[in-house]
Amino acid sequence: MKKALLVGINDYPGTQNDLMGCVNDITNVYDILVKYYGFQPGDITLLADKRATTKAILDGLQKLVAAGAAGDTLVFHYSGHGSQVADTEGDEADKKDEIICPWDFDWDANYIKDDDFARIFKDLKKGVGLEVILDSCHSGTGTREMILDRTSLSALQGTQISEAGLWSSPHCIRPRYLAPPADVALRADEVFGNERTLRRLARGVTMNHVLWAACRDNQYSADADVGGKPGVAFTYFFCRHIRDAAGRIDRGDLIRRIRASLSHEGFSQVPQLECAETRRKAEVFAGA
Repeated sequence: MKKALLVGINDYPGTQNDLMGCVNDITNVYDILVKYYGFQPGDITLLADKRATTKAILDGLQKLVAAGAAGDTLVFHYSGHGSQVADTEGDEADKKDEIICPWDFDWDANYIKDDDFARIFKDLKKGVGLEVILDSCHSGTGTREMILDRTSLSALQGTQISEAGLWSSPHCIRPRYLAPPADVALRADEVFGNERTLRRLARGVTMNHVLWAACRDNQYSADADVGGKPGVAFTYFFCRHIRDAAGRIDRGDLIRRIRASLSHEGFSQVPQLECAETRRKAEVFAGA
């Protein structure tokens, strides 16, 4: 059995933090799963914008993991905002929990913490291959920063564009990070201090899955115009290199190609691949 849960959120109601490329991301990943890896459309769940609530994501992820049996391949992909909140369980050395931000996100309750991932992943049955792809920011260093890649700077050279126009331009890279309000930032104990890597989403359990992270812990994940339409640099190159190889590419080679492409295009983010060495040498979505 091959099953996937793909989550993409562009619309964050009541905020100025909408993104552009997240829904395109999940249709992109959907396409490669069906075309190259034998996933059946009926076994892929898509949650976009208002359907991607906290409850829907958690229920979907729990159902995905619970249904897995030895020999199965499972995929969870998330594209959207990330942030940090104060650790209330007392199990974090830096006193901060990393979170992803669902469509109904608020700073009091509606978010999904690394603890939630750890709780769900610990029930993964032996012999089940789970591939987790997170395209979001988990760092304060990119907050509200207007960043242009090399190609975009060339395209805008010699033009006159206002700050508002720049934000709406497809050439502008929006970091996928939501800055906590002052009271939450204080509770999170200097949220702009030293940060943990995304591998901590596996904290508390043996590394029983493969984790792809769009950037290092102190970087942003770029939401930009790539490949001729809004998308996300990491997911775009993840899918493009899989297509270039017609699906036959090992994880180690894929992460090297993605990093090289991002660097060549002027993006500073450095994606991370966390898994056992044997899985690093195996093909993408190859199972356990």
